[in-house]
Amino acid sequence: MLNGKSIIDVISARYSCRTYHDTPIELALQQQLTAFMEAHAVGPLGMHLRLLLAAANEADRQALKGLSTYGFIKGATGFILGATPEGRMNLEDFGYVMEHVVLYATSLGLGTCWIGGTFAKSRFAARLELRDNESLPAVIALGYCAAQRRLPEAAIRRQANADRRLPWERLFFDDVFGVPLNRDAAGPFATALDGVRMGPSASNKQPWRIVKAGEKWHFYVQRTPGYARRNRFLLDIADMQRIDMGIAMGHFALIAEELGQRGQWVIREPAIQKPDPLTEYVVTWEPA
Repeated sequence: MLNGKSIIDVISARYSCRTYHDTPIELALQQQLTAFMEAHAVGPLGMHLRLLLAAANEADRQALKGLSTYGFIKGATGFILGATPEGRMNLEDFGYVMEHVVLYATSLGLGTCWIGGTFAKSRFAARLELRDNESLPAVIALGYCAAQRRLPEAAIRRQANADRRLPWERLFFDDVFGVPLNRDAAGPFATALDGVRMGPSASNKQPWRIVKAGEKWHFYVQRTPGYARRNRFLLDIADMQRIDMGIAMGHFALIAEELGQRGQWVIREPAIQKPDPLTEYVVTWEPA
């Protein structure tokens, strides 16, 4: 539950909001969100993030002008910032923690939108007092969603296929890749897998792949050819598909816990043959 609401309902209600009213976020909601951020700043793989809820100002908006996605965002009155230390699984933990905050904000009636970009030398980094061993891989736009989407927002969602989801049989497998997982075989975790499908991802690539092996759920990232290299070396953007995997982990674990299925995350790659070089093992959820 989040703020007295089912996590399943909150995930269903969340969408990438790009058009906001210019009304400042109520102080009470700011306080609730800040308290939640302070209590949930550690990822499941051990990374401690530094989180900040920042009111938007004109200088912040100017700092984002160079990002292609930000040109379609209008009226956000706040930003959620998160600094992560360097480490093997830091981006997965970053995605997990930040999406948890996004969902809590959604439960408060606020709209959000993930923004990936180059923030190392931005005003946001300055406001976080970013340290030498830290990175700021993405920020979250925040505010009250406008009742109707603007035409440019509808266009960008169509361009990114934001309302389209890959079918179940392309994402979830039984024991080995290539054998789709039957919903009945997924048991109580079928709803958690539905939550994974509903997760946001960079350019709507939906890179998560999950293999069920007994009571364990093995998470893999299906790389988009050239995507990570383009982002890192040409655009100086973090590996967004690793962040996407953290988002998927969060949706899965939060729903599973709500349904009474408690577990833990471990990094222990199974002897499962991967279908191609673009498929990489990430992490495993197993019963606690």
